[in-house]
Amino acid sequence: MTFTHDSYTIAWICALPIELAAAKIFLDEVHPRLHQPKSDLNVYTLGSIGGHNIVVVCLPAGVYGTTSATAAVAYLKSTYPNIQFALTVGIGGGVPLGKPDIRLGDIVVSKPSDTFGGVIQYDYGKTVGNGHFYHTGSLNKPPPILLKTIAQMESDYMLGKISLCNIMASSLHKEEVQTQFPRPSKDQLFQSTYDHVGNKSDCSACDTSELVDRPERTTEEPQVHYGLIASGNQVMKDARTRDSIAQGRNILCFEMEAAGLMDEIPSLVIRGICDYCDSHKHKEWQGYAAFVAAAYAKALLTLIPIHGKGAVRNGVKEDPHWMVPFRKNPGFVGREGEISKIDGLIQEIHGPLKIAICGLGGVGKTQIALELAYRTREHILDPMYDLCEY
Repeated sequence: MTFTHDSYTIAWICALPIELAAAKIFLDEVHPRLHQPKSDLNVYTLGSIGGHNIVVVCLPAGVYGTTSATAAVAYLKSTYPNIQFALTVGIGGGVPLGKPDIRLGDIVVSKPSDTFGGVIQYDYGKTVGNGHFYHTGSLNKPPPILLKTIAQMESDYMLGKISLCNIMASSLHKEEVQTQFPRPSKDQLFQSTYDHVGNKSDCSACDTSELVDRPERTTEEPQVHYGLIASGNQVMKDARTRDSIAQGRNILCFEMEAAGLMDEIPSLVIRGICDYCDSHKHKEWQGYAAFVAAAYAKALLTLIPIHGKGAVRNGVKEDPHWMVPFRKNPGFVGREGEISKIDGLIQEIHGPLKIAICGLGGVGKTQIALELAYRTREHILDPMYDLCEY
């Protein structure tokens, strides 16, 4: 099958190489690369998941934050004009304030609240009296098709119909997966008032009496939490600041790219939790967190309906356009040469969207148009053509 730039309707956006590696693992198929303009500085991986054609793009190495994400999306939309929405998939820092009980290796998915669209740019606003920071503005929420699909996903997950452990296990036969994405055994949460000790990242010098006592989970199945995600241009690495921003807004996660995307392209943010946004931040959980976030994204994509030839149009389900004012003529015969020629134009990938049939009155233009319209309806699920007679 031949793919063109117009064949791709969904973007998968990553910020780190480990996130890109996880995305590639879960592609059902990998497609050949396509040419792109010299002005497009992105590097793409093309493939499919669940019948959807996917463009995977990673932000420049070492360049993080909302500005980098905005630029990448601008290039993406120019080169792949039919992209309808994006999944921003990768790692983030969790907010362990008690409820929900967020642990390392869990997943947080952006979901709108009464006030915000699912993502809040926490460093955007103004400082008013007494040094109080007042947040201003809001970002767009995900498109309806994604909100409906995560509702289905949440329901199926509750009923045990979907297991992320099983999805991940299907890829564990690959040696590189076992090496790069292992699940660490240690999940330590320190009191928010206790700072990291020493220069080592493994907390070996930290006082274990400052650990928060939490009950052990009875399953390794990742928990999925839905709510607000805070995004900004700074790495969140202080528990006190984390709590002061999160409290009152019910923020579940911090990250650095989503705020640059939400108003540029309809998006859903999926984050695997790799740390607690405190001074004890380390990279041990990053691989597994990226892996589990990618597994969730794959499961989500398999639930999104396929419309027409596999395209998701405008992020919402659309019924095929069909408006013919006359009934089919069962006695129509002849004109096979003209019909075959026009039918060939319709079948072309980059063929015309409007076709005019010209001729004198009474020579059969209407009958040809009717026959073509009904034939097209039979073998094209989503007809997007105008057949006109003059």
